[in-house]
Order: sequence, then structure tokens, then C-alpha cells
Amino acid sequence: MLLAVAVGAALGAPARYGLTQAIHVSGGSFPWATFVTNVSGSFVLGMFMALILERFPPTRYLRPFVATGFLGAYTTYSTFAVESDLLVKQGHAAIGVAYSVASLAAGFAAVWAGIWVARNVTLPHRGGTS
Repeated sequence: MLLAVAVGAALGAPARYGLTQAIHVSGGSFPWATFVTNVSGSFVLGMFMALILERFPPTRYLRPFVATGFLGAYTTYSTFAVESDLLVKQGHAAIGVAYSVASLAAGFAAVWAGIWVARNVTLPHRGGTS
């Protein structure tokens, strides 16, 4: 189990780093890189958990690998908290509050959207037919 989490994290952290390098954010502005990372991770978590809990047979290592390992390393609550705090301390309170509210609202919406997609999108059955 620990190996599944570790391997997932070893893949999730570089994925987050790559995404944050692709999205340039200047100081004192809305932290789009962390926002996009956390919202996309929330969507994938909602979709993945609904799929593995409702549509596929349980496996011992898949959930720790994806949810705890990969997505745990990919998303970053600590960076979100630090960025919010720094924005307020640096005199950008309106941006900090907007970022905090938008991150929470979009994160919840993304989880629900992921669950909805997992429950409503028809997947092809084995053998290539829908």
C-alpha cells in the first residue's frame, strides 16, 4: 500500500510542477497556477472515486495510488493557504479573499462535476461496443 502511494506521489508532484511552470503568474495577482491545479485535481478525484466505487470492482492499490498518491501530490492545499495569506499580508486582500472563495467554490463544483461525469457518461464495454 505504501509503495502504491509513493509511486502515485512520485508521478503527481512532477505533474503539478509541470502545470505550474506552464501557467505564468506575477506577484500580487490571482494565483492561476495553483487554482487550475487544485480545481482540475478536484474534478479528477470526483470522477475517479465515483468510477472506482460505483462502476468497477474494488482493488486494494488503485485508490491509494491515484487518490492519495497522485492526486494528493498533484493538488496542494498548503500552497493555496500560503498564497491566500501572502496576498492579504501584501496588501491585496480583495484578491486573496476572491482567490479563497473561488478556490473553494470551484473545487466543490469540480468534484460534483467529476462525479456527474462518472455516473452519466457511458463507457464502452469490453469487446468494443457501447
